[in-house]
Amino acid sequence: MRQFPRTTLLAIVATCVAQLHADASPRFPASATWYQDISAPALKRTDSDLIIAHVGALGGWGAANLQTDLSSYVLHADAGVSATPVVAPQGGGYVAPDCGALGMPLLAPEPKPIPLPTGGGISGTDPPSYSCAAGDCLLLVVQNQTLYESFATTLANDAVQSACAVSWDLSKVYPRSQRGEQCINVDGSGLPVAPLLLNADDLYAALQVADGDLGHALRFNLPNNRIKKGVYVHPASSAGSPNDLNVNALPYGSRLRLKSTFAIDTFVAGNHATGGNAADAAARVVLRTLRKYGMVLADGGNIPLYGESDLYTTHTWAESTFASDTMSGVLITDFEVINTGPDITVTRECKLTPEDFVFIDGYDY
Repeated sequence: MRQFPRTTLLAIVATCVAQLHADASPRFPASATWYQDISAPALKRTDSDLIIAHVGALGGWGAANLQTDLSSYVLHADAGVSATPVVAPQGGGYVAPDCGALGMPLLAPEPKPIPLPTGGGISGTDPPSYSCAAGDCLLLVVQNQTLYESFATTLANDAVQSACAVSWDLSKVYPRSQRGEQCINVDGSGLPVAPLLLNADDLYAALQVADGDLGHALRFNLPNNRIKKGVYVHPASSAGSPNDLNVNALPYGSRLRLKSTFAIDTFVAGNHATGGNAADAAARVVLRTLRKYGMVLADGGNIPLYGESDLYTTHTWAESTFASDTMSGVLITDFEVINTGPDITVTRECKLTPEDFVFIDGYDY
């Protein structure tokens, strides 16, 4: 049964249900980097052990354990949902040209209007609402083959006020620099958000098959004092505001994978006391995912893993016995860093990828 917020259930009619049609996590084509197997031993970065030891010495994850925030809303808008124009937030502060240029089309394309399905909301609002006054106020919407992502968002005066509104073409495989070298977006790393989130439907599907996994890399955060200042590595295209000056600090965009020696089949979930063997099985799906596809350092923050709220998915987290503490017990020292290319110095000189780029080999266009 589809799940909706209790406070709005009576107000939702059949047309609203259609507008909020849920699906698995948004996906790019299969050759995109998020879906590539990175388990080969030769991919390990030569200084991986030094980097992991340094982050571990600083305390590892921002949270005491590998906790998961399951509050992000990912909305799925039917084709008939009309789009709402994007404007700068009150007082200004729109990020251009990285996120498009409002009123300055020669500098960069204008941000695309965003469809707002009835009954949806901005992450951080409870119950879901398009009015958001505090926090990241992240808006994530999928319509057809376009993913819309917006940061510091609120709906006011029939317009989406946003500090950064970007769109991704889900039919394309982006180059290593994503939407543009030295360009940020709603994440400080310049990475897409929604396709790298944990998703209750993906987890449910993976639990139906032997040794299932989620099929894609995950995103993770660390506190900025544990992220290398002034550099990033692909697949990131920029860096937020890190301040670790140590030579062995972890750069934005780093892709970590679970070590091959980690005992996945005997791992006991952090919520085993309440979830039992089912919780262990759910945790092992995520662990297999982290070994095969890894996770990418996407932004600064104190909670490492992020997933979708199950308000707009077919299956629920409770159905798979997955909770915020399921992955507790997994340490930063259980991972290693793979080599995705050299450190790139941050210049903030954004050069956007042309919207009509032609994908060639996964690295250039």
